[in-house]
Amino acid sequence: MKATRIIVGILLTFIIAFPFYWITISSFKPADQILKPDLFPKSFTLIHYKELLQSTSYLTNLSNSAIISFGTMAVSVLIVVPACFALYRMKFRGRHFVSRLILATYVFPAILLLVPVYQLMAGLHLVDTLLGLIIINVTFAAPFSVWLMHGFFDAVPLTLDEAAAIDGAGRMRTMLQIVLPLIGPGIATISIYAFIMAWTEFAFSSVLISSERLQTLPIGLNAIMGQYTVRWGWTTAGAVLTLLPVVIFFAFVGKYFIKGLTAGAVK
Repeated sequence: MKATRIIVGILLTFIIAFPFYWITISSFKPADQILKPDLFPKSFTLIHYKELLQSTSYLTNLSNSAIISFGTMAVSVLIVVPACFALYRMKFRGRHFVSRLILATYVFPAILLLVPVYQLMAGLHLVDTLLGLIIINVTFAAPFSVWLMHGFFDAVPLTLDEAAAIDGAGRMRTMLQIVLPLIGPGIATISIYAFIMAWTEFAFSSVLISSERLQTLPIGLNAIMGQYTVRWGWTTAGAVLTLLPVVIFFAFVGKYFIKGLTAGAVK
């Protein structure tokens, strides 16, 4: 039984890791070897990375995606934490209904909201702006994050709030000094979720952004592939460079993310 689990684990690891390995080694292959099924390239070159950075707007796309992703992450945390504190630590009429209604944003597929969202952003003069994308990403990231944080807030005893109130602490001070330090894994979890969601978002970016100087990485990579021909060297190099910031970011806060997925499940 143990041997079976080990074999299954190895197979799953191979299935998940192999595409990343293949893209990485392909980005270092010469152009005439990229499509050849070689597990180990015969020669290495950095020409695809050089051409990608010099001949395309990749760095501009990278800068735009970084601004949008970090902006989405910061705004989401600033909104989600007070919202969760109000919903899960304070008593008021209708709070249970509101907590359930939050997930209603995921009832309809996002693709159905493209037209009304565009009309709304056009009315607010936020079309073709990075701020408009940040607002849209926060709109979709915050509801799920509020639901995800429920377990973390429930894991913090309400007696701590009562003790803080006896000592004269107000709601804001209780949230910042008592509850906030105890839900660190939860904040890390929603931060990673918001960052990755904004980093990989394609549909609204392709509709709301029209100027090339504001395009994000997914839109830029799609343009690099071309309509009739595919520059496999640029595409694989761009995929590796796009994946790298996520890997680095996850390397620093990933342990909190893994811990948060399990800690929040226990009430």
